[in-house]
Amino acid sequence: MRLLLHSASSGEENLAIDEALLEGAESSATPREVLRLWEPTAPLVVVGRSSHLDVEVNEPVCAERAIPILRRASGGAAIVTGPGCLMYAVVLSVEARPELASIDAAHRFVLETLVAALAPLVGDIRHEGTCDLTLDGRKFSGNSLRVRRRNVLYHGTLLYDFPLELIGACLKQPPRQPEYRVARAHADFVTNLPIGHDALVEALVAGWHAVGPADEPDPELVARLIEEKYGQASWNRKY
Repeated sequence: MRLLLHSASSGEENLAIDEALLEGAESSATPREVLRLWEPTAPLVVVGRSSHLDVEVNEPVCAERAIPILRRASGGAAIVTGPGCLMYAVVLSVEARPELASIDAAHRFVLETLVAALAPLVGDIRHEGTCDLTLDGRKFSGNSLRVRRRNVLYHGTLLYDFPLELIGACLKQPPRQPEYRVARAHADFVTNLPIGHDALVEALVAGWHAVGPADEPDPELVARLIEEKYGQASWNRKY
């Protein structure tokens, strides 16, 4: 697996890069697996592919604080990210790992890899619900995936020094909740990992056996995805 450490200047470009990495792997004649790590420079709300903004997002607060609301290509519910939240994405080959054609198996594989990478530094990390990672019963990582014919894009959040109150300010209670949440408000449900940025990056790189550098995605494809999708209100606000 190759390593890409690259944070773009805008949320639109960062989302486009994740999708472009998936598309690049799909068009490659040989498996092209990549671990990408990035972090936004400012707060950002990212909703799932089928999220309804009026159900999941507190839009007046986002507007007041000039926090953009963008839509990703994968499923799941809305998240808030920004400085202090490391974002990761892995592109995995279904041809090299045929078991990942099952969505449940893909969740297990990725999250168990993350647990194994982080547990030596933290302790009681668990995979709970469909695709959450928790520390002492509180969520620090939400994840989602997009499956194509030959590859899977799996990406998510890792809170480590994030202003957690921002999550409750920007997001409403999610319409679907895992049983372990027991209807807790955001403030009582989320937590930061007690790990610094550099140690977190090092653990993930080692856990995925990633070596670098990976080729950056086709800049023309990234630009086209921004122009046609991530930069368009028709995509970001379609529900």
